[in-house]
Amino acid sequence: MRRAELFALQIQLTSEQREALERWLRRPTTSQGLAQRAHIVLECATGKSDVRVARKLRCNRLTVGKWRRRFLRSGLDGLLDEPRPGAPRAIGDEDVERVIVRTLESKPRDATHWSTRSMAKALGMSQSAISRIWRAFSLQPHRSETFKLSRDPLFIEKVRDIVGLYLAPPDRALVLCVDEKSQIQALDRTQPLLPLRPGQPERRTHDYVRHGTTSLFAALDVKTGDVIGECHSRHRAIEFRKFLDTIDASVPADLDVHLILDNLSTHKAPLVKRWLAKRPRYHLHFTPTSSSWLNLVERFFAELTQKQIRRGVHRTTRALIEAIESFIEIRNESARPFVWTKTADEILASLARYCQRTSDSGH
Repeated sequence: MRRAELFALQIQLTSEQREALERWLRRPTTSQGLAQRAHIVLECATGKSDVRVARKLRCNRLTVGKWRRRFLRSGLDGLLDEPRPGAPRAIGDEDVERVIVRTLESKPRDATHWSTRSMAKALGMSQSAISRIWRAFSLQPHRSETFKLSRDPLFIEKVRDIVGLYLAPPDRALVLCVDEKSQIQALDRTQPLLPLRPGQPERRTHDYVRHGTTSLFAALDVKTGDVIGECHSRHRAIEFRKFLDTIDASVPADLDVHLILDNLSTHKAPLVKRWLAKRPRYHLHFTPTSSSWLNLVERFFAELTQKQIRRGVHRTTRALIEAIESFIEIRNESARPFVWTKTADEILASLARYCQRTSDSGH
């Protein structure tokens, strides 16, 4: 290459261009191709020839020359990938809008919700096109979830009270989330389980034999994550009062105790009220009606169900109780608290947005 031609291909970087190239080179999410192009341009800007840059970066000399010329012609934009060749887009924005509107605002004549096949047949499109559009807009007509809004007239006050205990617990006091998981069934399958094998999940019969039930009374320490648990054959005020005795014997006597409970009549029975009247250090905080999600002990019950009860085989009620007690004991050895993160204002604002969407939906 002649000296005049080489001088014409010299790269002079501005401070903004150098900063952008170095950022592309450092950033771990930059594609390998773009990082290499940025490196080539930075090396060429030092005055090196294509051969020397290619030798240093272990790439082809023609590759260096290509990206040198592209940068001189188009700047930083010249280093980006050009649009790929291929067939033009077959599904336009109008077709996408038709699919979305039909999905959200109508139902098929013979079903409660659309499937990819029924929607494709109704609109004259392919099933894969419907599937891609639904995935792009996070539409899942086949799924359905449940909800229930609380009608408690003191809902706001109770939410602020309980969330305040989670986020800013009082000094020299314990906060315990208390509830019952009633009617836990001791189930045995009618035939032996088929164990897990490579390429095949564990299998069990759909039917079962029930060997009785038990009710678990549990108190979750919000600060430490420890659980106080006790099983009883019945679920009445007298059993709850016995569990309060267990709590009273398990917590330090010099601390106030704040109990978070739901509105079950068992928790408000005269027997329980008399017990509380003799122990003024106990303070009760009731969740709003239909708002068990506010009670952190429900998260422990979900963990117990998932890890021990749902797939467990218990041929006697005694075996079920021993499995529950063993689970609590092992969990307490390395207990970790459930961390509540949302403030009361964030919860109320989220519910307000949900109610607004529901009111404006037209259903």
